[in-house]
Order: sequence, then structure tokens, then C-alpha cells
Amino acid sequence: MKNVELRISALAILIFERSETMLKELNTVVNYIESHLGDTLTVKQLAAEANMSEFQLHQVFYYLAGMTLTEYIKRRRLSEANLALLAGQKVTDVAYDFGYDSVDGFSRAFKRWTGFLPSDVTKSGLTKVLPVLNFSIQVNGGQPMTYQIKELPAFNLVGAAKSVPMQFEGVNEEIVKLAQSITPEQRDQMHELQNLDPKEVVNASYNADANFMKEEGMLIHMIGVLTTNAVSDIPAGLEVLEVPASTWAVFPSDGPFPETLQQTYAQIYAQWLGSVDYELAPLPNFSFTKMHEDGKSAYSEVWMAVNKK
Repeated sequence: MKNVELRISALAILIFERSETMLKELNTVVNYIESHLGDTLTVKQLAAEANMSEFQLHQVFYYLAGMTLTEYIKRRRLSEANLALLAGQKVTDVAYDFGYDSVDGFSRAFKRWTGFLPSDVTKSGLTKVLPVLNFSIQVNGGQPMTYQIKELPAFNLVGAAKSVPMQFEGVNEEIVKLAQSITPEQRDQMHELQNLDPKEVVNASYNADANFMKEEGMLIHMIGVLTTNAVSDIPAGLEVLEVPASTWAVFPSDGPFPETLQQTYAQIYAQWLGSVDYELAPLPNFSFTKMHEDGKSAYSEVWMAVNKK
């Protein structure tokens, strides 16, 4: 067998070490969750275990795990509850042991995830479990990543907004309805207001529900524009979110839609954050997409608010 010498640059080693550290911190969080499944868990506790800001923990966990931190905790509790029911424990005891305030709330959450009732477990032995997560580094072919650091003054996000369910697979019908609800007059008003790069209609999500025990998490989604106009200048009927002057990391992408955009998000959380001296700022991030004529590919930009570590 031919020997192959790997020449690894100092920068590559640094990036690897930082990524490895971040994954170790996430595994520390997973282990903490396992030790406290029956206890009240807070984002503050878990962020302290991860040595991250609460905001960054939420974001990184979701894009690496494929589910929110909230959903992971909920599923792990229900998974262990399923095993407890199989072992012969009573539904009432299991519900309270895993932090639910009522048997009805537990039963609804259990059926929503498993597709069957807790009573079906004891009757027929039905089982659905979620294994404990383990974050590890997998080295694949290097993918180049282009980004810019930009400074923006304070601005207002202005547009149409509503509370929508947190959904991470398929089309969120509530966001579709939001887009369809925007009137021609509102579109004209937003066009007149937008005066700050990127001068595009953007999608922004914020105020995500952090209550671990809610059966359906919610967040606010806005379709709007960036403007430096004062709040008093915003026409009635448009929602306003004030954003302070901040530093932004901008990630452009161009290719098949939505795969290329999804890959960009994955690279940001799996690679970029572990290799730079920035962390996510607790501000709404936004993106825009411009479809090409073929209707299959698009140019997109993701804007992430960041702070220097």
C-alpha cells in the first residue's frame, strides 16, 4: 500500500481544533440533558454548559442536529417515557416523572410524536425511541465558502408579520398565507421605504418560543424590507422591528434552489462558526432569494448578525 503524506496547514489545524471544541461543548449539553430529563431545563442552564450564548446554542444545535433544542428535549423525554411505559409504569406516573403538568398534555404530545397513545404501549408494546445524539467531526471534500463582514447602521425591518408554528420540514403553510396576505398597497409602501442594502424583500424570523414544554413552538416571521426611516414614518398596517447598528456576516450562494441555500446554512453552522472569531448576536437574521429564469436555480444571501468574541 502506498503511503500518503498529509500536509496540514496551521490554519487547518486551528479550524479543526475550534470545530472539535464546539462539538465537545454540544455533547456536554446532550449529556446534561440526559441527566436532567425529569427536571426543569432552561436555555440559560444549557448555554452555560455549552459555554455559548443562549442565541448561538439555539441556532447551532438546530442546524447540526436537524431539530431544535426544544424539540430534541421533548423527543428524548417522550422516548424515555415510552420505555418506562413498556416497563409497566403507570401513565400518570410517567407523565409527571418527565415534567408534564397533566396526563392530557402528556398524552397529546406523546401521540403527536409517536402516532399512538400511551395506553397503546401497555396494550400492544408499540415503541418509538430517539437515540441520544452524539456530535462528531466528519471530514469530507472541502467546500469553499465566500462571506463578507459588513457594518449596518440602526434600521427598521418593516413589513407583514405574524406568529407561525415552528416547522423545519416541508412548506410552512402559515408563511405561504402570510405572503399571500400582502396587499398591492403594502408592496408599494415597502418598495418606497426600502433604502438600505440589501434592497430586496427579505424573510426574517425572530422571537422563537423557548418553552420546552409547549406542545407547539411558535415564532414571528416577517416578510419585509430594511429602512432607516423613523418609526413615525411607517404607514399604518405595516409591522416594525427596530434593529440596532450591528456587524453582519453575509453569505452569498448561487445554484439549485433550495438545496444550495440549505447547504449554505449547514456550512455556516457546521464549519464557519467553528473557525472564526465571531459568535451570533441575538438579533433577527434574514435572507433573500432571487430566482433565475430557469425557475430551478437562484441567487441567495444569508445575513447573520455577529459579535467579535
